[in-house]
Amino acid sequence: MRFDLTDLRLFLHVAESGSITSGAEQSHLALASASARIRGMEEALGVPLLERGRRGVETTEAGRTLLHHARMITQQMEKMRADLGEYASGLKGHVRVMCNTSALAEFLPDALAGFMAAHPQVNIDLEERLSYDIVQAIKDGLADIGVIADSVDSTGLETHPFRDDRLVLAMSPSHPLAAQLKRKRSMAFTDALGYDFIGLAGDSALHKYIAGHAARLGKRLTYRVRLRSLDAVCRMAASGAGLAVLPESAVLRSSGAMDIRHVHITDPWAVRKLLICVRHYADLPGYARELVDALRPAAGAQTDKVR
Repeated sequence: MRFDLTDLRLFLHVAESGSITSGAEQSHLALASASARIRGMEEALGVPLLERGRRGVETTEAGRTLLHHARMITQQMEKMRADLGEYASGLKGHVRVMCNTSALAEFLPDALAGFMAAHPQVNIDLEERLSYDIVQAIKDGLADIGVIADSVDSTGLETHPFRDDRLVLAMSPSHPLAAQLKRKRSMAFTDALGYDFIGLAGDSALHKYIAGHAARLGKRLTYRVRLRSLDAVCRMAASGAGLAVLPESAVLRSSGAMDIRHVHITDPWAVRKLLICVRHYADLPGYARELVDALRPAAGAQTDKVR
């Protein structure tokens, strides 16, 4: 049984895309050549690695085992290339980062901009996911670095402090709920569920997070409109069109440009600490370790830990 790196990278691309055609394109191989390589791997092992269907392919149990090892081997190759890159000019590094909505919209842009300016040879793939999906992706080797809320179980991963993230209820001062609250600065989430909401469009991680907590209260959020950015949601909430659950930092940033009120949500899930998570910091390529260091707060008083 002899697999080369081209075989492993091809299988990785096929398994992750669910398509031999897409895997071949990502691997810069002709479809016939890619198919022959996959068949050769299956013949060498004596077991099928993929289940082929009309809508694509899925990995078998043996395929999932190979996928795990292929990821580990390709990651080690990336680490070797990065470490050797310190002795050669022009080598690029590539870091895959997954984060939740608050980190993507509020905290990561400035932090990443400084890092990328100082490291022009490093490229970053940034993807928004729910925190529990990020944890699994890090464990499976689908991402190098994750930014998650501390409300999810990250057992087995190394975590480092990133930022505090409080979710608040934002509204126009003229909204009926604002008049009902008067001078109150906090309220339970359930008391807001009878009103219409403004939210984020698509499969936003923040939208799913809020909807999940409403469902646990036996409620379903009613959205008048869903928008693409936190700033747009702030503007619509300030207009009186509905309530919005937003990171407090987003509301405070917008408050200078619009008349918007916010109150703290007393439910425990609304007060979160964001954490950087990795499988093993020491095993990351050098440039990825530098990114983790750049993202961590300057005042590193909190202790890093393996959960």
